[in-house]
Amino acid sequence: MGKAIMFLGTGSDVGKSITVAAFCRIFKRRGYRVAPFKAQNMSNNSFVTVEGGEIGRAQVVQAEAAGVLPSVHMNPVLLKPSSNHGSQVILKGKVFGQMEAMSYHEFKPRLRQVVMESYQALATDYDVIVMEGAGSCCEMNLKENDLVNLPLARRVGASCILIADIDRGGVFAQLIGSFQLMTRKERGLTRGFLVNKFRGDPQLFESGITYIEKKTCKPILGLIPFYKDIYIDSEDSVVIQEDRWSFKPIKQNTVNIAVLKLPSISNFTDLEILMREPDVVVNFLFRPRELIDSYDLLILPGTKNVMEDALWLARTGWKNKIKELAKKGGRCLGICGGYQLLGMRIKDPLGVESDRKEVRGLGLLPMETILEEEKVVRKVTGTCLINGTRVTGYEIHMGQTRMLRRVGKVLLRIHEPGNRQSWEDGWSVGGDRIVGTYVHGILDSPGFRADFLNSIRRAKGLKEGAARQGRLARFHQYDRLADLFEAHCDVGRIIEVI
Repeated sequence: MGKAIMFLGTGSDVGKSITVAAFCRIFKRRGYRVAPFKAQNMSNNSFVTVEGGEIGRAQVVQAEAAGVLPSVHMNPVLLKPSSNHGSQVILKGKVFGQMEAMSYHEFKPRLRQVVMESYQALATDYDVIVMEGAGSCCEMNLKENDLVNLPLARRVGASCILIADIDRGGVFAQLIGSFQLMTRKERGLTRGFLVNKFRGDPQLFESGITYIEKKTCKPILGLIPFYKDIYIDSEDSVVIQEDRWSFKPIKQNTVNIAVLKLPSISNFTDLEILMREPDVVVNFLFRPRELIDSYDLLILPGTKNVMEDALWLARTGWKNKIKELAKKGGRCLGICGGYQLLGMRIKDPLGVESDRKEVRGLGLLPMETILEEEKVVRKVTGTCLINGTRVTGYEIHMGQTRMLRRVGKVLLRIHEPGNRQSWEDGWSVGGDRIVGTYVHGILDSPGFRADFLNSIRRAKGLKEGAARQGRLARFHQYDRLADLFEAHCDVGRIIEVI
């Protein structure tokens, strides 16, 4: 059976996901067969695995860093929040059902078998399992039924390393406080600490390291500097990204893209490739007044609750603002839930997302969507019928969309890899100004992205750009991330503890 190491956190967003990705790459480069594992993840940013199942995006990144195909066993329980109190529950890649928070908390003990089955499947095939905790490892009110953190580490005998974020302040309270809340056995499993997101001269923290080690009798195994120039997919909601993606000024000589920050936004990583284009500015907007005429494109991203977000658009004034934009000749791109919102109406006869049976969309595309209980989860590839470029991506959605009248033209002809049977997807009207598709990741296809952006550049009189390298460049970023951690961690000592 493979050996296990677990990276725990003193809180959310301290760097657990990134650290696991780094060590997946480090172990791979040292010749180990390695796989990531997060028993339970909560994220609306998901991906389709080789089995056709759905897991959190962070585990996909970690699997790629490890040089292996993503599997549903790497994230056997995925929670996709659809309201402030409830989530869609995904077990081993498939929809199990919708649950309120209290019901799910009571259901947790029954999920241990699901978690352990997936862990054992990985431990049989790999030398090292790099495990990720969730949130704070010492939430005392949740610890009894904790599926992810120290109780799981005890169950599988994993050595643990606790990560703290020094950039947010209070690193001594984070580490020493969390350590003191652990039981005696849990402290025994905890082999040391990583201090993440450090800024400044490391010598200024030497006395801090001495203090933490003296108080806990555990070593600091790494002091990781804050970085901005390594590009790894984000996992969580835009709320967490706000301090990373600051509002950027828009200019006449740039392609200015506004992204509607829907309350239930999901799969926002569809847009990260745009931020790497040197002449493209991307800003997330929450208030209608922020959408000024200087923006060249409005993107409506995916959403986990299209019914509620449609109502939010009408309630906040966004609906009128977007229709006004379209009337003036502005451009809109809708992806998945954003595509559904561009239509005439969305129906929910089975109550999949809402108690309402129907809501009105933006009315910019001549179509309607009917939500269904069975979720569509599949990888796709095909051709854009407008510009002839090749596209690849994946679908994750609950509804089926049909055209009400043939005004405009089809956007894509796609099929599942290895299956010749194809179908039409997406729609375009107004001279390709209003476009929608179900395909997540469509902008990652270099040819499609270049043609799409060049149409905007031409309209503004800007120089057109060639198709840049797509997401394959991310593999170089994994090596850069591993190099950073190798330089600032005692990797030899970390390998020894497992």
